[in-house]
Amino acid sequence: MKRAKLTYAAATALALFAFAPAHASSTLGPGVGSIPQGTQTDKSYANSVSNNHVSNVFATTQQTSCYTPEVPYFTNNGPAEGYDGMSACNGASTTGENLGPYATQSGSNPGYPAASPMLVKDHSESDIRVDPTNPSHLIGSSKWFVSAEGYNHLLGFYESFDGGKTWTVQGHIPGYEGWTDDTDPVGAFDGYGNYYEFNLAYQFFYNSSGAHNYTVGGSQEPNPAVPAEVVSVSVRPHGASTANDWITTHNGQPDYVATYDSVGNEPDKQWITIDDNPSSPHYNRVYVMWVNFHHNTPVPYVSFADANANGTHTNWSAPQALPLGSDHPTGDTYLLPHVDPSGAIYTTLTNFNPAKGYCCASIILDKSTDGGNTWTVASTVIQSVSPPPLTYANTTFRDGIEDTLTVGNHLSARGHYPLYVSWEDYSAGVGNVILSASYDGGNTWSSPIQVNDNASTVDAFQPNLSVAADGTVSDAFYDRRLACPASGTADAAGAGLVLDTANPNYSGALPPYGATNYCINASVQFYTPNLTPYGHNVRLTQQTWDPQLNSPHPYGASDSPGFIGDYFGNTTSGSTDITSFVSTYNDGTNPAHRQQQVVAQVAIP
Repeated sequence: MKRAKLTYAAATALALFAFAPAHASSTLGPGVGSIPQGTQTDKSYANSVSNNHVSNVFATTQQTSCYTPEVPYFTNNGPAEGYDGMSACNGASTTGENLGPYATQSGSNPGYPAASPMLVKDHSESDIRVDPTNPSHLIGSSKWFVSAEGYNHLLGFYESFDGGKTWTVQGHIPGYEGWTDDTDPVGAFDGYGNYYEFNLAYQFFYNSSGAHNYTVGGSQEPNPAVPAEVVSVSVRPHGASTANDWITTHNGQPDYVATYDSVGNEPDKQWITIDDNPSSPHYNRVYVMWVNFHHNTPVPYVSFADANANGTHTNWSAPQALPLGSDHPTGDTYLLPHVDPSGAIYTTLTNFNPAKGYCCASIILDKSTDGGNTWTVASTVIQSVSPPPLTYANTTFRDGIEDTLTVGNHLSARGHYPLYVSWEDYSAGVGNVILSASYDGGNTWSSPIQVNDNASTVDAFQPNLSVAADGTVSDAFYDRRLACPASGTADAAGAGLVLDTANPNYSGALPPYGATNYCINASVQFYTPNLTPYGHNVRLTQQTWDPQLNSPHPYGASDSPGFIGDYFGNTTSGSTDITSFVSTYNDGTNPAHRQQQVVAQVAIP
């Protein structure tokens, strides 16, 4: 995300909390330690990837992308951690995308845009969707970095027409090259097979220190011809076949949902969902949500439009502020809209309790039963959750979105479609993933349970829920239970650990051979609709990877917080669970240990 928790705190108590050492709470949060399936050994978990026939495909190494960035930035933090700065494309692009310069850059100030196309190197943050009209058609999206040091990126996409075996069409998402960044990948298909991406484009320039400067109206503003920040939509129409086939206008104008031109009104945390339930009275309604950080206080908004078969849509409704819980009347963020088969739409909102120094998080549920015209607070899902610190122990990558929501597709015994919410809890001094369900429209919630089943004390984080057609629930998450590979092994060479030599947050010897609670895998746990677990956690990554390598710097090249993404993708297609996540491992196609997008598939039990 653009600002994430650091802006939410500004320079206040949360910033102090986030950078302070995290310790176990005197009281464990609800569900912590309540693991219905019991724990499993690390060996059993490590072998589960092969025992469950999990496939991994490195998607973003299959093409080479370039574009002309609005703001060039050549600082190089390498060779430590694999960095090597921004590089010219020099004819390397294989995607067929427009290399620029672009129409949106025509009003740029002197010094902008870059003089030539630059090479896309890293791909942070993950989202993946399946076309409801063709299960073999998948689109994933991620941040598309030309400079990890400068956090300089657009959004990009990768597309498969054979169920995820190959990803033949890739490139940056056009229309927003005139901003420094276009961020936060999230998309959805409508019922016609058109794919909608919800963009967040914003401007900044670099101070001499490398810090980001968001000042508008001066000669240093990169591009005064476009709004400073926008939330907007790009549509990839059904049948598109090239990297440039996107619709980025509505009625002849840029497809903006909302624009912001002043510091102190800054959008973030945008999300999208589309009602693809044919029996719904609002079939093909597109819902977009975002938060405006109004002088650091987040105010959540919703707007909607109706999709047409040709990839166009009706006008966006006037942005409407969502209702907040009476216990926490300000400071709600993290909007995750989902639509149930009846057409009711739900979203969670997360509050970090600014009145108590950002001590703890509460999750509330909003709902609309009239197509998004009116909204009510349905319930409080959970209160006083201990959130993780801004950066996780031993490493420098930043925390992401703490919770996730999904809806079931079969009526419960109580006559409602199930709702599932999962969240991070740090009350034990490490991250645990917790899960609860509602079977009465969000009025009441089941006793929370712990999802991750590691026996060792390590972090699990960034859960993402999905529900299969048969009602099976999958909760996917990042997982640090397996130690980094040992020195001298093929896995250590593949993980590029020899490059990891400049980590200020690790007290052990570098490179981090054998380090615990450091390297990362991805995992998934399956449940019946009533949250009875199917077996144990399944490892989704075939190789453990190092999050320090080529990690983008969200706040400036010299700042320590790094980035792997605030969330990753989880969806289903028939009897298969499909996830997308980051890896820096070299499977033979990633010799520079860039952040790449990996797509994993595993059979649903």
